[in-house]
Amino acid sequence: MQLKKNIKPGKIKTIFFIIIIFSFLLNPSISTDDLEGNFTSIKVLDKISSKNTLINLKNGDEVKYKDLLIKSIKCKNSEFDDNPEITAYIQAKDLTNKNKDDVFIFNGWMFSSSPSIAPFDHPVYDIWLVGCS
Repeated sequence: MQLKKNIKPGKIKTIFFIIIIFSFLLNPSISTDDLEGNFTSIKVLDKISSKNTLINLKNGDEVKYKDLLIKSIKCKNSEFDDNPEITAYIQAKDLTNKNKDDVFIFNGWMFSSSPSIAPFDHPVYDIWLVGCS
């Protein structure tokens, strides 16, 4: 018995390829908009009293914590779930420092998995990145 071929193998590959492309384009979990958050969560450690405080910063707003003025510009979650990485652009000012030459004591990107890449160096406080939502 002889079988008839209505669909050529090249057409099947093309249809399969189009379905895969549309599934990636329409999948909302791959969107980069979901990776950027509006709030940055940081922990501030007071080295003198040994107390830490969780602070949620709205990106773009400044928050005063004791002698620090902290601002989060942008935060982003990683694209991969197996090794989560959170990055945030943080600015911090020491309000007790009256020297106008040193505007920020920290101004740069902070990484949750490797805080030693760009360390926050202050004699009284320590800051590390916890989350982005």
